[in-house]
Amino acid sequence: QVYLGESGGGLVQPGGSLRLSCAASPSIFSGNAMGWYRQAPGKERTLVASVSTDGTPKYTDSVKGRFTISRDNTKYTVYLQLIDLRPEDAAVYYCNGDPPAQDLGITLDDYWGQGTQVTVSS
Repeated sequence: QVYLGESGGGLVQPGGSLRLSCAASPSIFSGNAMGWYRQAPGKERTLVASVSTDGTPKYTDSVKGRFTISRDNTKYTVYLQLIDLRPEDAAVYYCNGDPPAQDLGITLDDYWGQGTQVTVSS
């Protein structure tokens, strides 16, 4: 069974913080790097952070120093800590493998969870 379930989004003021969580099925999580992606209205979904199986993180330049990705291999869960949020960080945030499950050959379809909305506004 394939599963991705994101949570933790919300409305915060600029400079605020959130912690996102993603519960994944073992078929996606185990043995794969995991990533957090985001999609703002009218824009493509892009990878903002990823974490390898041994916990090594990578970030896109715009979030370095503000976002922290981590994973709990015992819980098949990946986290994204967001601090110093800016209006341009507002988006729906998704997790998936890095690369995504379809590209890993885990799913036939372009499978994604429902995402979690992050809104940054005063």
